Amino acid sequence: MDGIDAKTQTELEAAVFRRLVAHLRERPDAQNIDLMNLAGFCRNCLSNWLKDAADERGLTMSKDQSREHVYGMPYEDWKRLHQSDATPAQRAAFAKSQGGH
Repeated sequence: MDGIDAKTQTELEAAVFRRLVAHLRERPDAQNIDLMNLAGFCRNCLSNWLKDAADERGLTMSKDQSREHVYGMPYEDWKRLHQSDATPAQRAAFAKSQGGH
């Protein structure tokens, strides 16, 4: 991003992250396994990356807190409300594309 200072770049990137999280909250039909199979990351990855960033800065954030931030609710609630069992085809595609991710 030529010509943009570091602070503005960080603000833009943060806005993109917030928009991505909001979009995923609005699309619970997009199952994590489908996201993994298509893009190689899912909501859990985002929450792990958020926790990693907090850890790198010496901030206290639990795995549950980072997941709640990404999912917009406790993870167990989201799973109960929105997560369906993976089909054999989804599991096979995951095993093939992720190599044990």
